[in-house]
Amino acid sequence: MSPVLAASLRVLIAVGLMMANGVMMIYMLRKVLGHLHLRYGPLHVGWHGLLQTPLDVVKLLTKEDVTPRAVDRWLFRLAPLAVFVPSLMAYAALPFGPGWSIVSLDTGLLYTFAVLSLVPIGLLMAGWASANKWSLLGGMRAAAQQIAYEVPLLLSVLPVVLIAGTMSLGGIVDAQQGLWLGVLPRWFVLNPLGLVAFALFVVAGLVESNQTPFDMSEAESELVTGFATEYSAMKFGLLFLSEFSNQFILSAIGVTVFFGGWMLPWIPVEWYAEIPVLPAAVFIFKVYIGIFVMMWIRGTYPRVRVDRMMELGWKRLIPAGLALVLLTGFIQKAVM
Repeated sequence: MSPVLAASLRVLIAVGLMMANGVMMIYMLRKVLGHLHLRYGPLHVGWHGLLQTPLDVVKLLTKEDVTPRAVDRWLFRLAPLAVFVPSLMAYAALPFGPGWSIVSLDTGLLYTFAVLSLVPIGLLMAGWASANKWSLLGGMRAAAQQIAYEVPLLLSVLPVVLIAGTMSLGGIVDAQQGLWLGVLPRWFVLNPLGLVAFALFVVAGLVESNQTPFDMSEAESELVTGFATEYSAMKFGLLFLSEFSNQFILSAIGVTVFFGGWMLPWIPVEWYAEIPVLPAAVFIFKVYIGIFVMMWIRGTYPRVRVDRMMELGWKRLIPAGLALVLLTGFIQKAVM
């Protein structure tokens, strides 16, 4: 197979996975929030409302694409792609199983965070180009909160990198093989330092994925829909597909770094070779458990004030992350 064809197939697989996750997560969000709030969610279109979300996708694809007169047309059209493409690129290094990644990178963790850091540029473009004060405020908030929380998000995974000795996502999974005392899985979340790092990761990840209680860049009670206020049809769809995709990616990183990736405890490693789809199934199952917890938080807690959110990042999480990295480094040096 030619390299160009192989690369094209990998991109198509990533796009298909991203689209499938988007449809699944929208339906799941409606159902989870519905039951949390003592209502049913989608019910009548298809069995238990299963066809509601695919029909919503059809609606977005066929809806009139309205462009307001006062917008900066080039930036307005480019912004959804500037948000969508980094989210798509972030799928490349995710390890769904042994050899089940689109691209195998020795710096896969760094690569994933690097491409996700491009998302705020697209959100700021959307807010600036829309010629709408609500959109501009939403775009500025998006840039401010994601820049502020990228630092603690990166600091939260550095202790694991120091312990595992690699930035390869597959290598981090391999470092969690086996059991402690023959009983406990060697997942980094069960390490005291890893548990603190995971707590930092959860808070910073919720902000990075723009999830309630930190969805300040949308904040419909304050900013209509923030940076997406003036968008319609598939431009609107791309913006929110990227948001759901980022939620999947951050959950996948959390599973990979803290919960053993595609591995289950007490199961022989040979099983993964004998049942090729088992690693991917385990990985997806764990990721969707993480997504469910994020949705649970979304349906439970009220939105915080934007000044308190920024204070939490700059004055609490960043110093805590730096202290944790230093402590991990000292312990690793002492052990070695």
